[in-house]
Amino acid sequence: MPAPVNRFKQTLKEGQVQIGLWQALANPYTVEICAGAGYDWLLLDAEHAPNDIPLLLAQLQAMQGSPSHPIIRPPIGETWIIKQLLDIGAQTLLIPMVESGAQAADLVKATRYPPHGVRGVGAALARASRFNRIPDYLQTANDEICLLLQVESRAGLAALDDIAETDGVDGVFIGPADLAADMGFLGQPGAPEVQAEVEKALARIQSHGKAAGILIGDLALAKRYVELGATFVAIGNDVTLFANATNKLLADFKSVQPIAASWAGGQVY
Repeated sequence: MPAPVNRFKQTLKEGQVQIGLWQALANPYTVEICAGAGYDWLLLDAEHAPNDIPLLLAQLQAMQGSPSHPIIRPPIGETWIIKQLLDIGAQTLLIPMVESGAQAADLVKATRYPPHGVRGVGAALARASRFNRIPDYLQTANDEICLLLQVESRAGLAALDDIAETDGVDGVFIGPADLAADMGFLGQPGAPEVQAEVEKALARIQSHGKAAGILIGDLALAKRYVELGATFVAIGNDVTLFANATNKLLADFKSVQPIAASWAGGQVY
């Protein structure tokens, strides 16, 4: 019995567009709600959200059986945390702040068992192997790991070809917010200068036969990226959705006029 098939990885290879939603509320209940909405994938964020390993595990469990595929973004690309994320059952990782081909190669090794990598062998204790109930897990796990690397700086763009051509990297994700800041356009990811670099980067990623991805809250711009060949695109995040909805509800209440009641026998109709 092999490791579970990573259908997200399969679909990326087929070139099918997959639409995702960022999860930063760090809450299994909200993740479960979002997992039922029909997104192809949900990103469980541990870089900027207050997530830790037990909380990420609970969110993976909340997603189990849903149509959405879980992706975890660790706070940093270090071997020790990659090992823990894989052991709790993550099969797809998005690693932030990648800036060289050498770093990309090290990250590939961190996700693979020896002799192809340096992932520690602790499958007997791990949820990933169903607690050693998948007899061929160690022999098949490497093939089902999907490694996505995030390029979000000028240094990363300079090394983009080296990163994208690294064997074992399945896709490269452009981070427009950090890239904009590094280019001198803090808070302006839609600036024409930033967008020009983003579009060139998406084309360069695809030239190496790798999947290209991005997160953008502008839906028209997201569709533009899909037209340019991006195949894993996130179109929003749970924090902003919730904040906007709560703001709107209060604003709507303040602006709405009360209903004129009709009274009959002391009852409101």
